[in-house]
Amino acid sequence: MNLSTNFVLAQAAPGAAGGGISMLVMLIVAFGLMYFMMIRPQMKQQKEHRQLVSNLSKGDEVVSNGGIAGRVDDVGDTFITLEIAPNVKIKVQKNAVQQVLPKGTLKSS
Repeated sequence: MNLSTNFVLAQAAPGAAGGGISMLVMLIVAFGLMYFMMIRPQMKQQKEHRQLVSNLSKGDEVVSNGGIAGRVDDVGDTFITLEIAPNVKIKVQKNAVQQVLPKGTLKSS
């Protein structure tokens, strides 16, 4: 019985020494993949959204995160005023703008 235990321990010993380095390499590879597959595209989207918000001007037709479509009437530092119907204006945070529509989109709908 003692002989079989020594045989099992002898087989497990060489793998333990190389396991630490391969585990470290796998961890680095996994972090690299996560960076290029998740973190980098998200940073690119955030940069594009900041640029979209900073380029807003009066007369742009936009859609907010809540689905409200309107024409920009006034642009402030943190808020914009949207005209969603004739003589109906609401204030929305600039960061709530999801997309800028092509000119004339609101008249066609």
